[in-house]
Amino acid sequence: MAAIGDRGTVTEASGFDAEADCQKLREAMKGAGTNEATITEVLAHRTIAQRQRIKEAYKQTVGKDLADDLSSELSGNFKSVVLGLLMLAPVYDAYELRNAMKGAGTEEACLIEILASRSNAEVKTICSVYKNEYGKDLESAVCGDTSGMFQRVLVSLLSAARDESDRVDEAQVVQDAKEIYEAGEAEWATDEDKFLSVLCGRNQHHLLKVFVAYQKISGRDIEESIEREMSGPLASVFLAIVKCLRNKSAFFAARLYKSMTGPGVTDSVLIRTVVSRAEIDMLDIKAQFQRMYGKSLSSFIKADTSGDYRQILLELCGGE
Repeated sequence: MAAIGDRGTVTEASGFDAEADCQKLREAMKGAGTNEATITEVLAHRTIAQRQRIKEAYKQTVGKDLADDLSSELSGNFKSVVLGLLMLAPVYDAYELRNAMKGAGTEEACLIEILASRSNAEVKTICSVYKNEYGKDLESAVCGDTSGMFQRVLVSLLSAARDESDRVDEAQVVQDAKEIYEAGEAEWATDEDKFLSVLCGRNQHHLLKVFVAYQKISGRDIEESIEREMSGPLASVFLAIVKCLRNKSAFFAARLYKSMTGPGVTDSVLIRTVVSRAEIDMLDIKAQFQRMYGKSLSSFIKADTSGDYRQILLELCGGE
C-alpha cells in the first residue's frame, strides 16, 4: 500500500488500521454537523491504496458507500478534495477530463494539463477507465468537444505512442530542430504538422537535445517560438508538452501559482494539482515553487483559501 511515487508529501501511514479509520470517519459524520478535522486527519495522511482499504472496510462494516456518505455530509471545495482523494489516480483523471467536457464550453486547460503530463501507460489506463466509467471512448469525447490542429494534438497524445526509450540520434536531433525552425520561424505560415510529429512522437532525451539545437539555429527558445507562431489552445498544448519534458515539477508549480494569482482563485486547478500530485512529486513541486516565486506554496495556500478547505490542502502539501 505504498505511495504511487517516491517524491510525494503523502506517504504510507505506519500502523495503518482500515477498520479503525473507518470507525473514525463514521463518528465524524454522526449527529448534527460533521467533524471535518477528523476527515482531514484520516484522509490527508493515507495513500491512495490505503484509502481504498478504508472504502472497502466502510462498505463491509456499514453497508454503504463511503464516498456517497461523505458527499451527502460535505459541501464546496472541501468536498471536492475529499471525493478526489477517494479515487484511484486514473479514475480521478478520467473524472476530471469528463467534467472538463461537460455542459457548455470545454475547459481546454484541464485536457492539456492531464494529457501532456501523463506517461503512455497512464494515458492508456485513463482511456480504459473512461470507457468503463462513462461508456464512451475518451478520444470520441475529445473529438466531440475540440477541433482543428488542437484536436489532432490531443488525439496524438491519447494514442499513447510516444517513444519512451532513451535513444538519441544526433543526426536526427539536428534534422528535427531544422525542420521545426523551417516549419515555424522561417515561414510566413506555420506548418503545425511538423511540430506535432516531433513534439508528440520523440522521446524526452531526444527532445531535450532538439530544444538545445533549435536555440542555436533560431536564436530563440522553442517556447518563445511557439508563442510567436501560434495562439490559443494549440499554443498552450505545445507549450505544456515542452514544459513537462523540460521540468514537470516546474510545470505544475506554474499551474499552482497561476491558480492563486490574478482575479480570484481557480479552485479546480488548485484542487486537481494537489490531489493528483500529493503522493507522486509534491516535494519537488514545492521546492520548484519556492525557487520560481520566492515564497512557499503553503504561504500562497494560506493567503488564498480558508477554513477546512485550506487545512486539508496544507496537510496534503506537507505543511511548511
